Amino acid sequence: MKLPIKVIYIACVAMLLYSCSAENVEENLDSSNKEFIVPEVKSIEIEILDLINSYRVSKNLNTLGALDIIKSQAYRHTDYMIKQNNISHDYFYERKSYLVTNAGASKVAENVGYGYSSAESIVNAWIKSDSHRSTIEGDFTDFDISIEQNEDGVMYCTNIFIKK
Repeated sequence: MKLPIKVIYIACVAMLLYSCSAENVEENLDSSNKEFIVPEVKSIEIEILDLINSYRVSKNLNTLGALDIIKSQAYRHTDYMIKQNNISHDYFYERKSYLVTNAGASKVAENVGYGYSSAESIVNAWIKSDSHRSTIEGDFTDFDISIEQNEDGVMYCTNIFIKK
């Protein structure tokens, strides 16, 4: 192939790749999950995990361990929700599949949250909700969480639970 044709070909491929929508790019990233990102742990995240474990102990349930591989998936989803400006469980099955394959999970569930200002307010809201409480009280062995703020300071969070 002559040099000018190669340049045109490369430019066309680059334009095609660049023109993909953010949602399609995110979907492709979520399905492959090649990037393993574990952000620095925040004190509010530790508080939430401790509150959930304390609640579980009060119900005579086992405490859950925190795993970086779970946090990486929670972080990716929290970042996705901020970019979409929408709270959701979008692409849950991709996160679940990744954790089944790479963390040995036999069961996966998640709680998401938006707009809370403290660890207590998030956990209390989840406990008051039948479906969220059911997840917190579920038969799991490990969990982790990601909390991030959007540009307006609004907190988004994803809390993922697995059973090995």
